[in-house]
Amino acid sequence: MVKITGFRFVRVRGTLDYAGPMFEERLVRPIDIYPEFRAIGASLPVAAGVNSGAPYQLSQIFMFIDTDEGVSGMWGPVSEPLIRIILNQFAGIVVGENPQAIERLWDKMYRHAIHGRKGDTMMALSAVDIALWDLKGKLLGAPVYEILGGPTRESNVAYASMLGHSIEPELVRKRCAEVVAQGYGATKWFFRHDPTEGMGGLRKNVSLVQTVREAVGPDVEIMFDAWNSWTVPYALQVIDQVRQYRPWWIEEPVMPDMIPQYAELRAAAQGVAISGGEHEYTRWGIKALLDARAVDVLQPDPTWAGGLTEMTKIAALASAYGIPLVPHHGGIASLHLIASQPLMTCPIQEWLIQHGILSQALLDWKIQPVQGRIPLPTAPGLGQALNDDAITSREELSF
Repeated sequence: MVKITGFRFVRVRGTLDYAGPMFEERLVRPIDIYPEFRAIGASLPVAAGVNSGAPYQLSQIFMFIDTDEGVSGMWGPVSEPLIRIILNQFAGIVVGENPQAIERLWDKMYRHAIHGRKGDTMMALSAVDIALWDLKGKLLGAPVYEILGGPTRESNVAYASMLGHSIEPELVRKRCAEVVAQGYGATKWFFRHDPTEGMGGLRKNVSLVQTVREAVGPDVEIMFDAWNSWTVPYALQVIDQVRQYRPWWIEEPVMPDMIPQYAELRAAAQGVAISGGEHEYTRWGIKALLDARAVDVLQPDPTWAGGLTEMTKIAALASAYGIPLVPHHGGIASLHLIASQPLMTCPIQEWLIQHGILSQALLDWKIQPVQGRIPLPTAPGLGQALNDDAITSREELSF
């Protein structure tokens, strides 16, 4: 029987020659009710070149779970805080075990992390779980979506998620024209203003919706993210004014623990869907949303909510309640999950254009939507490996 022998963490460096500005704007945040935080602008998550542009300097850490048969599962990039949780809490549980017994390993990690059922600890557990699925796919010689029950389609429909792009009207029109020309049938934009900014901020939020609708035309779905930063009365005011522009959904309008308020908004929204669950974890957290009739669209992230093992259970719950599951970004993990599920359960995949490009810049196979659809990888496991041609240096880390 194959056994897990250890964890490795490798820092790789390289450059990204991305044409165009990155991270011109950020989304509204709950803490923006305090003016000193609202005034903080967008920040670039990578180092820029000498002229404050491309090439962008990348430094990323990837995790490897090794076995005594010489096959390794890989996941990344992963952050140093998560690595410390993995090593302190989970490595001792996983090393020496059969990597194909993923349900057993997930249950052991979850039971051990009784004080970490949400947040960073669950994100660390998710990283281990996804790497184990990559490893299992490689051991079995099959893509992960096949092992999970797919494929249910030849490619995933994607929507263009515009986090990091400016919301200045002329630039919004320009970028909307670009994503429509690229074949996307849906696009999501991010609000920048919260209730403490009064009617002026509200009008700017409404104007964003109007601008996007006018730019993409009547046949493209449009969605908007408030990132937990509004109140119920404010959200209802916005919804009343944007209903005429037919947004598909308003995402995370209030703080994630305000489940009754989500339900109140959903009942009152009248034709505008309420989405949420990005900041919820495990099947138990998602079931609380479903039981409360709190959302029209579920959005947990495979890299946060418990990995692919847990997301298959969440997908079963979503199917039983008749609520579509549209995972928060999740990259390649979301691709495999969606491709394994029925079309009505997982109808579409979020593709965060700028974040997605950054996270996979140093990998060989990349998610690259074609005419608004993401082809499925055919290699075993997740289908990704480090791209030696894109890497300028690598270093095995000790913690």
